[in-house]
Amino acid sequence: MKSHISLILLSTLQCNADCEYCFEDKTSDRLTLDRLGEMIRKVLDYMVEKSLGSLEIYWQGGEAMLLPPSWYEQANDLIRREAEARGKTVVHSLQSNMLAYSSRWNKVIADMFGNSVGTSLDYPNLHRKLLGHEPDTYNQIWARRVSEARAAGIEIQVIAVPNRATLELGAERFYSHFVDELGITDFQVNTPFPGGTGSTAKKALPVDEVAALGRFYTELADVWLARGRDCGVRVGPLDALLQHFGHQPATLPCIWSDNCANSLISIDARGYVAQCDCWVTSYPDYHYGNIFECDSLAKLLQTSPVRKQFNERPIQLIQRECLSCDYLSLCHGGCPVRTYTVHGSLFEKDPYCALYQQMFGHMEQAARKLARQASATPSLAA
Repeated sequence: MKSHISLILLSTLQCNADCEYCFEDKTSDRLTLDRLGEMIRKVLDYMVEKSLGSLEIYWQGGEAMLLPPSWYEQANDLIRREAEARGKTVVHSLQSNMLAYSSRWNKVIADMFGNSVGTSLDYPNLHRKLLGHEPDTYNQIWARRVSEARAAGIEIQVIAVPNRATLELGAERFYSHFVDELGITDFQVNTPFPGGTGSTAKKALPVDEVAALGRFYTELADVWLARGRDCGVRVGPLDALLQHFGHQPATLPCIWSDNCANSLISIDARGYVAQCDCWVTSYPDYHYGNIFECDSLAKLLQTSPVRKQFNERPIQLIQRECLSCDYLSLCHGGCPVRTYTVHGSLFEKDPYCALYQQMFGHMEQAARKLARQASATPSLAA
């Protein structure tokens, strides 16, 4: 039985970047502390009703740092009080483009976010930029801010999305840029998807280049295994897959959860509730409802016809698509939003199915090889 829930909370829908492939529909909305209190009380009451012990809040946007550090300090105190009153545990994570970071953020990042921030940068960067500027300006500001944060002792995790130029440069160059040049030792490579309103940049994403993406991911795995695994470098989702196939505890990305509707919701600054940030900011027809317009989050979720579709997806995929797959218990048909952006339906398997199978097979072989090497190595006498 699950004992936790994850909440992707969009504290603002404003952003200081102008990324060409962004799936979000930006607005000027910001969450007030009063409305945050109302929202959190309903989320925590839902946890009491469902006997859920812990909540992880992923603070995102828009751009989360467009609200000041003092706002988050007050938010942290508010949430702590409400959680303690109900005997619940809350953990916070922060995702930011880091463009607005300065040393005034250091205290709240340490106190509220475990001295860690997740951010994003692609290599080469073709699509992330500031309004009216080329991507190089974004790169320069991002690198400077990240360097300042790391100098302050803040741990930085990076999400990167491959584009066609990434595939042309290859995994070795990609890995070297992040690890050797930028000093980033914790990054994750997400598959691209053309979510939200269509654009030229989204049409150029290598969504249909599954074979090339497969080569890139498996080559990246080999580079990481040879150069980074034993040096503390983490490359997601490859590191988690290696742990999984090595029969070690592993936290796999949400795209492979048995049913993300079981343990994840997203709420934006207007109070709209949906499956994740991709849905709440891009597809209003797939909103579950509005938390400020309901008395009970449990009732909102229970009566939502859209959420019913998400709950039906796993059995539909097993019956129609995935029953014979050796990795069904790992993948569960993949990501609903990636499926929807390509197929226009929830009831198809993830368009990256072949890529996932290649990745799974490669990391399973790597785990077996490491296990054989470990068993062949004589143990040292005590």
